[in-house]
Amino acid sequence: MTHARVPAAWRGDLLAVLAGAVLPFAYAPAGLYPLALISPAVLFWLWGDARRAPWRGYLFGVGFFGVGVSWVAVSMYRFGGMGAFLSALATLLFVLLLALFPAILGWTQRRFAARLAAPVQLLLFLPAAWVALEWVRGWLLTGFPWLHLGYSQTDSPLNGLAPVLGVYGLSWVAAFSAGLLVLLWRSKGRQRWMAFAAFVALWLPASVLTQVEWSEPAGRPITASLVQGNVPQNLKWRAEQRGPTIDLYTRLSREHWKTSDVVVWPETALPAYYHQAEEFLRSLAGEANGNGADLVLGLPVMTGPEYGVYFNSVVRVGETPQFYHKNHLVPFGEYIPMKSALGGLLDILQVPMADFSRGGEAQPLLDVAGHKTGVSICYEDAFGEEVIRGLPEAALLINVSNDAWFGDSLAPHQHLQMARMRALETARPMLRATNNGVSALIDHRGRLLAVSPQFEVFVLTGEVQPRRGATPYVLMGNFPVLLLILAALAATAFLYRRAIQ
Repeated sequence: MTHARVPAAWRGDLLAVLAGAVLPFAYAPAGLYPLALISPAVLFWLWGDARRAPWRGYLFGVGFFGVGVSWVAVSMYRFGGMGAFLSALATLLFVLLLALFPAILGWTQRRFAARLAAPVQLLLFLPAAWVALEWVRGWLLTGFPWLHLGYSQTDSPLNGLAPVLGVYGLSWVAAFSAGLLVLLWRSKGRQRWMAFAAFVALWLPASVLTQVEWSEPAGRPITASLVQGNVPQNLKWRAEQRGPTIDLYTRLSREHWKTSDVVVWPETALPAYYHQAEEFLRSLAGEANGNGADLVLGLPVMTGPEYGVYFNSVVRVGETPQFYHKNHLVPFGEYIPMKSALGGLLDILQVPMADFSRGGEAQPLLDVAGHKTGVSICYEDAFGEEVIRGLPEAALLINVSNDAWFGDSLAPHQHLQMARMRALETARPMLRATNNGVSALIDHRGRLLAVSPQFEVFVLTGEVQPRRGATPYVLMGNFPVLLLILAALAATAFLYRRAIQ
């Protein structure tokens, strides 16, 4: 893109930061999804000055993640026992680390810019490399798939592609569209018309796909009640709070036994281990079942010799309880990586942590309201390739979360948007119960049927329709998109080698 006229060095650097800083507004709660095309397009245009591409990629990342994951500081400061300085420092280091991803993309742009034609860079190489780095970020060091570009498109005409290609496919289309915008801006005549035609040819079929039904109803609709206790995070595990918390959830649930098919409590709603509350839960399940309702709740479970192993779990209580133990744990929050080396450091930093064990990948689905149900706990719903493990057998999805860690920040809204993407990808409704919001009933198209207010004691009740059938994404996962990315990168390498010969 050496033909592009870009601003002077300092102006271009400032624009790179600003372009990154506005990109989080493409996601919830703002939902200005066109920014997910415009912001990367500005970055691609700035990379016309290839010499500064790595630095501008880094500045873009600092702006993007500095705004987009600013909630990390809230968690560390308000609930992690860290002071303002350490919270800000830890968040800054995290942002600077994440900013390396767009910087790496900028470095590759500088490496290849002089040898590749602008359309090859903008349409073949950069979109594929962008998504490849998102994919790496989604699994490296257990993964941080937050703010993938595709998540911004849950309410755009592109969302019809989610059941086919998943969130990475949406990321690719958004990045490809950004490249087309640059071509539209910089090109003239026939090339500009070709870019416009390509844009229409991409977006029009995607919008048509929104009308396709990838699943069909399975039985009658069910009524669900999601109990949001709004128990303050800093009080939740205090001994004196245990009784009032149990009383609150019990009272709210009893009001819905007769009218609901399932009542769901959020992640670790019960501030006790399962073996400590087993007798009480069996009695409570008897009440629920006697009125035709199932009770599903989150709590820690201890197992093994003398209860030496414990899990972050969901249980469908009853005479024969069924359990799901969280499989994808959060580093430093639910387990300590390299514990022998890092345990002492974390004690100094006062990072809140636990030492949960990891549940297996192939766990039985829960039987809820007469349907096989796929369960995820909190952060697990950020990983589409993991959610589809229970499909197509599951007719329903349940996610229990505790976003109280993040206060009144962007995180709860971003997290809800990721849950909506899982419903879109699988063509399944989701019941999402949280401690203090945002709880939600989501239909199989990712639409919000009902949402709870934040920071209030609330019971969200409504109907969802269980579904059966399999979307292309359920059947193939991320494989088609990864194959597309490899093909695009291989084609770029071939054209590059031809150019240097």
